[in-house]
Amino acid sequence: MAKSATRSRLPTRDAILAAAQYEFAAKGLSGARVNAISSRARANKRLIYYYFGSKEGLYLAVLERTYEGLRGAERKLNLDHLEPETAIRRLIEFNFEYCRKHPELISLINNENLHQAKHLRKSTKVRELHSPFVRMIDEILKRGVSKGVFRPGLDPVDVYITIASIGYFYLANNWTLSAIFARDLGARAALERRKKHNIDMMLHALRAKAPRAR
Repeated sequence: MAKSATRSRLPTRDAILAAAQYEFAAKGLSGARVNAISSRARANKRLIYYYFGSKEGLYLAVLERTYEGLRGAERKLNLDHLEPETAIRRLIEFNFEYCRKHPELISLINNENLHQAKHLRKSTKVRELHSPFVRMIDEILKRGVSKGVFRPGLDPVDVYITIASIGYFYLANNWTLSAIFARDLGARAALERRKKHNIDMMLHALRAKAPRAR
């Protein structure tokens, strides 16, 4: 009976989180309204406070859910079984495409940065999600060094931040960049060109320098 009751509650909780993700991504923490979330989720407003305690608690749960989605999708890439350069290439491609297909991720990150990560710092879950991922990148880099394709001394956190930033900036600022340079940077061809550019630039930065001829 207890297990059945728990299962019956989960869809409502998931519906609230999905509705909240939409509202927070569109309007930020300050602009989103619990009434709007309740209406979109078709859930009693009291259930929101029952599950999450407060609007801020719901917002943090949405942030955690968003990062769980990203990290979960990354794990399915099975990068640790690939050649080092192929693994990094796959990670860059994935990161770019994931951000393109999940604009709510960009919106939520932008909003939480406005709050100086005040809410995200309370989450041990997000840090636990990132730790094994950083270890995996570190192993890829070490394998690349041992094979002579990557230069030594690369920090996995620095590498991942660079991979994330070169995809994120282009997509987060696509409208303004398109207006400034009078190009449709959101066109399919432009997106493919940018993705290839990101891969080329990143692999060039990671590669071991060939020894000079004497």
